Amino acid sequence: MTDLTQATVKELSQLLQSKEVSAVEVAQAYLNKMEAKKELNAYLDVRPEVTLEQAKEADKKIAEGKASPLAGVPIAHKDIFVTKEWASTAASKMLEGYMSPFDATVVEKLKEINMVTLGKTNCDEFAMGSTTANSAYGKTYNPWDKEAVPGGSSGGASSVVAARIAPVATGTDTGGSIRQPSAFCGVTGIKPTYGRPSRWGMIAFASSLDTAGIIAQDAEDCALVLSQIIGFDKRDSTSIELPPEDLTVSLNDGVKGLRIGVPRKWMEKVAPGLKQSLEAALKQYESLGATIVDIDLPKAELGVPVYYIIAPAEASSNLSRFDGVRYGHRAEDYHDLLDMIKRSRDEGFGPEPKRRILIGTYVLSHGYYDAYYIKAQQVRRLIAQEFDATFKNLCDVIFCPVSTDAAFSFNDKSDPLSLYLSDLFTIPGSLAGLPSMSVPCGISSNGRPYGFQLIAAKCKEAQLLGVAHAYQQTTDWHKKVPAGY
Repeated sequence: MTDLTQATVKELSQLLQSKEVSAVEVAQAYLNKMEAKKELNAYLDVRPEVTLEQAKEADKKIAEGKASPLAGVPIAHKDIFVTKEWASTAASKMLEGYMSPFDATVVEKLKEINMVTLGKTNCDEFAMGSTTANSAYGKTYNPWDKEAVPGGSSGGASSVVAARIAPVATGTDTGGSIRQPSAFCGVTGIKPTYGRPSRWGMIAFASSLDTAGIIAQDAEDCALVLSQIIGFDKRDSTSIELPPEDLTVSLNDGVKGLRIGVPRKWMEKVAPGLKQSLEAALKQYESLGATIVDIDLPKAELGVPVYYIIAPAEASSNLSRFDGVRYGHRAEDYHDLLDMIKRSRDEGFGPEPKRRILIGTYVLSHGYYDAYYIKAQQVRRLIAQEFDATFKNLCDVIFCPVSTDAAFSFNDKSDPLSLYLSDLFTIPGSLAGLPSMSVPCGISSNGRPYGFQLIAAKCKEAQLLGVAHAYQQTTDWHKKVPAGY
């Protein structure tokens, strides 16, 4: 293969296992391209010497015949996962230069099978945002169009995969942070069931929603890597006790006889160009033997207000640990302990975390807790029950939009409310803790990618990936690469 950086995870795995290329060669090819494509500002911390050291270790394991199938395959980690060898900052000034004494479980599991870390990717500060413009270290650009946002908060992760400066990346999804950037950058991204991958070592935003996931070129790559990170972890109290699962088993099951539910009201809310692409994807599924069923999800439409009570409430609690006392940014000048905490937090947090801390503190305060927080949790339960009933009685998977249109431009949405509303279709699945993913399905008239969303019942990741794979076997939207990359 002439350009190794165009290969999928599966292709790289085959080349490495057959010893046609070495892990060091693969890592070097990516490092060279990362250096040449710095203008995307998608990586926050790159340490070539550590990457090459890991690649040498992978080569050793392959030579000994003791290697896992993914040994030597490079991966980028979102800067929400703590890592021993790279700084872990959550894209915030609050954690500038912070070196963790341990690796997150997800990072640890991939290290154990000798995947090679390329670096840490940029994101919205503390994973709060839909643009990756909220990073304290500058915004990440969308390789398809530098005017367009790459989405968020995993914008760096989707940008590096789209630009082929990483074959696969980890991301995190709290309200759509894997699916929305994947759609905006024309790549495939999956958020598994809440509790399947461990949250241990993920810098917390909203603990009842945060989920680790994978962004790659296609569903098969997602299945290969996601299989390695799911599994019970006793260090995470929300981890589901399920045995490990090979998620590639249902990839070739096809969709014959499968019932795909479509919330038609959601389809009416999207831009005409995107609607055309979504309808074309549905026709494709019909031609593959699936049955399209119209469904209604009225309670799911309450997702945005529920999410923007619960997530900021949990954020306000989680981010209270950053007080300048033990770690993180500490103000230079202060008079006493209280003054030091106030100034450290004021200097360390950017505008978006501050906004969410304020909202969260308000809804948790005496007199408002019952009116807002408890009420939101009750509606969240109703949304989850609605999804359960839909999967039980009407369909096997749900097909819906990821967003209302292709990626918007950086200057299009300046007020926070319009940005919050852009998570309209991704939030319901997050509130219910369901596995959901984004699949590329077209390109807009101004050259920006489109994607559709698939949602399945809890722990049905294998089925979800199979449905996406069936579509990708007969289309090539996931193979399109932005010009110059």
